[in-house]
Order: sequence, then C-alpha cells, then structure tokens
Amino acid sequence: MATRGHQCCRDRQLRALRVIVVKNRSLGIMYRGVQLLILLYFIWYVFIIQKGYQENETGPESSVVTKVKGISRSHSKVWDVEEYVKPAEGGSVFSILTRVEVTHSQTLESCPEVREAAGAGWRARHSPGRTGRCVPYYNGSGKTCEVTAWCPVEDGWTVSESLGKMAAQFTILIKNNIHFPRFGFSKGNVKGEKSGYLKGCTFNETTDLYCPIFRLGSIVEQAGENFTTLAERGGVIGVIINWNCNLDLPDSACNPSYSFRRLDPKSIQVSSGYNYRFAKYYSCNGTNTRSLIKAYGIRIDVIVHGQAGKFSLIPTIINLATALTSVGVVSMCSLCPGCLARAPSGTNPALLLPRAPSSATGSY
Repeated sequence: MATRGHQCCRDRQLRALRVIVVKNRSLGIMYRGVQLLILLYFIWYVFIIQKGYQENETGPESSVVTKVKGISRSHSKVWDVEEYVKPAEGGSVFSILTRVEVTHSQTLESCPEVREAAGAGWRARHSPGRTGRCVPYYNGSGKTCEVTAWCPVEDGWTVSESLGKMAAQFTILIKNNIHFPRFGFSKGNVKGEKSGYLKGCTFNETTDLYCPIFRLGSIVEQAGENFTTLAERGGVIGVIINWNCNLDLPDSACNPSYSFRRLDPKSIQVSSGYNYRFAKYYSCNGTNTRSLIKAYGIRIDVIVHGQAGKFSLIPTIINLATALTSVGVVSMCSLCPGCLARAPSGTNPALLLPRAPSSATGSY
C-alpha cells in the first residue's frame, strides 16, 4: 500500500510558478509612489481629517429660546417689545417689525375698490363684494367699482410708519442647548459662572463666546446686507449655530460657532422681502372697527447643526483593515508577470515574455 502511494507521488505533475523580476527604475518609483499615496490618504485624510477612528453622531437634539429687548419710536408712537416682536413666545423663528403701513378706522360698509396698474392705465382688483355701481376713487382721479368690505380698503387710506432708525440697536438673546443621546453629552451656549454676566455683555467671538446677545444691526451686517434697505422691504436672516464636538477632548473644547446669511432670494423681486398682515379690533360708538396693519420686518430663523465623535474600536479596525488591504493590493500587483520592478543582472530578455508553467516529475 505504501509502495503504491509512493509511485503515485512520483507520477504527479508539479507546477512551479516562475517569478521574473525586471530591473526598471521608473516602475519602481511609480510602485513606491502609489504605496506612499495610499498611506498618506489613510493617515492624513481618513484618520486625521475625517477622524476615522471615531464613532459619529449628527443632528443633535436641540432647544432654542430667544428674547428681544429695545424700544423704538415712529412719528406717531413709541413701540416696545410686545408690539414689534411676533410671535411673542420667543422661539427659534420670530420677526421684528421695522416698518408698518396702517389703514385706520376700517368699518364694514361700501366704498371704492382698490385699483391696480394695468399697462398705461388702471383696473379694479376683482372682489366678490361688488355692488354693481361705479364710484369716484379716493383721490378723485377716475372711477372704480364699489364693494362691500372693510372700508376704507387697504391702499386707499394708508399711513406708513418706520421703526428702522432705532431697530438696529435692538438686542437679541439666543439661548441654545444641545444633546447627543448616543454619547449622553449635553451642553449650552450660555455659561453661568458669573452672576449677572449676561446683563453687561454682548457677543464677541474671542472674548465673550458664551454671551449669545447680538445686536440686530450686527446680525444683518454679518449677513452681508444693508440694514436700511432690509428694514424697508423686509427679509429673512438665518442664524446658523454649529456644534462640532470631539468628545475625546475635554468638554471645554466643544464650542458653538455662529454664521449669518440671508435666506430669501433677494435677486428675485417677486419673492424677495418679508411682510404679513394683522388687525387690531375695537368698538367705536358701538360700531365694530379695526386697524389693518401691513407689517414689514426682519424674520430671524435660528438653525442648529452639529456632530460629535468619540473613539470606538470598530471603525478603527475597519479603517485599518481597509488601509492594509489597499497597500496589499498594490503589493500583489508587483508579483504578476509584467508588473515587476527589479531583476538580477544578466537576466535573459527572453524571460520577460510570458511563459507556460514548467512541469517536473518527482516526489514531494
């Protein structure tokens, strides 16, 4: 039995893979250069820039509370916070009135309908409450349809009042708290070590990073806008708070950063600006009366972004394995015929051609 096995081994065909090494400086430099680039990519970009050794979480849970302070005056009255901030609750989205167009003492009756420009002339704006009569317009120039509505209608007897001169000095407190549930990490943008600290500070990125009190004029300026122009037509400004936290470092290294930009498309006149209407109702001599207010203002949208990372063994192993595999693939290429970088002196050039595997008969 042993003799038959021995005979079988002698009859077995042996296949030997011959590796040919080519002496070529250019190919050698290219080969080592590719390996170096792969190592630099993983070390510099994957591990240092992208922190591939960390587990990450984006989109923190966030709460925003705002408070506006300041007093302004128009030619007819004094405006305080209760009147020029809408809504008054102090959420992440609110508007500050900078100009109003008021139609006073409107009552339910019949009056001339609003006209609008149509080419070289005028036309009446279609209203469902038309009486069918044609009456003189408010200023006596031409006629228009009569309607049953709150009269006088808007644009017929409107008074404009501006709050813009003093509005730039309004201050806005923006309190933000974030929480990353995966890591159980929470932090806010207000520090309370000093009693009464917020009463005498304004935001400064260098000296008062944790005093989130901003002047309205400063916000508009940092968004790249002219305050006077924006206050006249209104607009939407985004206050973006970004938390980029490396939780392998102390908590003091996790700080908020602020940026500001205009969100409404000012280049498109139809959709540019910001305004809305509301009314104040009262009774005058037993008659239901109201003042209609078209308010232009600066709307503030507080937007919170963030991400946190912390060392984790799993992503570290995955990225290390990927790096070693990538370098190994390049090394394997050097072993295939025609991808070789060095040869001993005296190599026969004919050996550079592909050869069939040699065979030999013998025992293991």
